[in-house]
Amino acid sequence: MMISVVGGGIFGLTAALELRARGHAVTVHDPGPIPHPLAESTDISKVVRVDYGDDADYTALGEAALAGWRRWNAQWPAPLFHESGVMFLSREPMHDRNSFEHASYTLLTSRGHALERLDAAAISRRFPAYQPGALVDGYWNPQGGWAAAGAVVRQLAADAVAAGVVIETRAVEDLDALHAELTIVCAGAWAAQLLPELASSVRAIGQPVFHLRPEDPELFAAERFPVFGADIARTGYYGFPATADGLVKIANHGTGIPVAHERDRVVDPEQELDLRAFLGTTFPALATAPIVYRRLCVYGDTLDGHFWIARHPTRNNLAVATGGSGHAFKFAPVLGALIADLALGEPHPLAHKFRWRPELATISSGDAARRRD
Repeated sequence: MMISVVGGGIFGLTAALELRARGHAVTVHDPGPIPHPLAESTDISKVVRVDYGDDADYTALGEAALAGWRRWNAQWPAPLFHESGVMFLSREPMHDRNSFEHASYTLLTSRGHALERLDAAAISRRFPAYQPGALVDGYWNPQGGWAAAGAVVRQLAADAVAAGVVIETRAVEDLDALHAELTIVCAGAWAAQLLPELASSVRAIGQPVFHLRPEDPELFAAERFPVFGADIARTGYYGFPATADGLVKIANHGTGIPVAHERDRVVDPEQELDLRAFLGTTFPALATAPIVYRRLCVYGDTLDGHFWIARHPTRNNLAVATGGSGHAFKFAPVLGALIADLALGEPHPLAHKFRWRPELATISSGDAARRRD
């Protein structure tokens, strides 16, 4: 089958690789360059985790993806997934409320994951960058870490070309002009520009990302500052250990701000003030650290936070794979097979979760930090 994939981000490239492995002729269409500097997939790092509250579907998908990241590391010229572990911490005792941290801890331990519970004393002792008493409960999971996002996309593009995928760096304005037997729209937050019927279901929402340069980067080395979520369902803040050149990335996975045009991709001054307030109470050594780079990462948000991977209800030769909602990248090693199955109409246990669902009118599940109701 001749298949066109519109979009060369993490959805499009993984889908192209999987479809090519299944014997299809695949062309990826992207304005370029790949990785595109404004794409949702692009940055120095993305979290890789299996921790998903009480959602067993994403947890199982994350477990499979984690094994896939390890396989990719073994295959690639250099490892791009760094398994530094992840930790999720709470401002209050976890058992005092139905929190993301407590739900994740409960589900993962029931599935056999060896997690280390952390109280306030352990957090202060092991992680000296944290303000004592700011976060008092949580856990460390040795499975997980972060992936070098831009480098991963670049490697996947090279793998796709080596496998026989054709990559055309041009913008697509008319899907019918592609003349493919099947077209899969993987255009992220901008999918609705190609398919206006998605406008009420997939929205472009900007989330602030900051790269800071601490005075003492050793304080933020991976062994004492692993990937973290800091009471994330309420604060939205998460971050990464210092890079080799001493930069610490802190980002927010919260309500964000609507983005209508590329020119709107500017970090709001209030978002920066909020960051400084958070750092002052949580990571004092970063409170006045210079921000060397700031970015508004644009999510393709669905109303319920779940991916949108489905055949079009009225156009037989069209499928859509979008709605990353800020949490798709970690699933990259299994995302291609998921997209290929659903785009080709194969049965899949998650088809209902990721179905075409314009009936949703309000945010209705899961990700408490993202709710706008």
